[in-house]
Amino acid sequence: MGKFQVISHPLIQHKLSILRRSTTATKDFRELVDEIAMLMGYEVSRDLPLEDVEIETPVTTTVQKQLAGKKLAIVPILRAGIGMVDGLLSLVPAAKVGHIGMYRDEETLEPVEYLVKLPEDIDQRQIFLVDPMLATGGSAILAVDSLKKRGATNIRFVCLVAAPEGVEKLQAAHPDVDIYTASLDEKLNEHGYIVPGLGDAGDRLFGTK
Repeated sequence: MGKFQVISHPLIQHKLSILRRSTTATKDFRELVDEIAMLMGYEVSRDLPLEDVEIETPVTTTVQKQLAGKKLAIVPILRAGIGMVDGLLSLVPAAKVGHIGMYRDEETLEPVEYLVKLPEDIDQRQIFLVDPMLATGGSAILAVDSLKKRGATNIRFVCLVAAPEGVEKLQAAHPDVDIYTASLDEKLNEHGYIVPGLGDAGDRLFGTK
């Protein structure tokens, strides 16, 4: 089973509480998602492999560390996932960014994929799949399916809030995917919304209804 981690850093928890408030305006919501994603990035990237490299300082030649092995790709699930990209890119500016677009079929309520645009060497990259919310797990499972179809093997799912039902479903479908969240919330309600949650992340990020 992949790792499941709630990142409970005080700054993340504080910012998440402001994010949840219904009175938080679009501009502030967007900035907070960006900041929380960046802070989460420290934990999500904590065990990236390092290698030795010889460098010249103004004083001497020395062997120090640099990131090794797989390059990174950040893949947001559209559209709300876009809000988390810049925060992670500020930590790893050389990462490539892919996109997976989905919408929910109004009749079946199942996610439908409409866009997949990924770096060509996606199979050689460590992937951070990002979406502010892990609710029913449907979109996350389909997105991981999409990545695996294209050869990806090293995937971490990063979200701000998760429902126990979604975590369970994603783990059952893809036990090799590590899941990182800033909060494991209480449950899903009858409309598939996370409780207490933060509402519709896409609408709140982009000011739509």
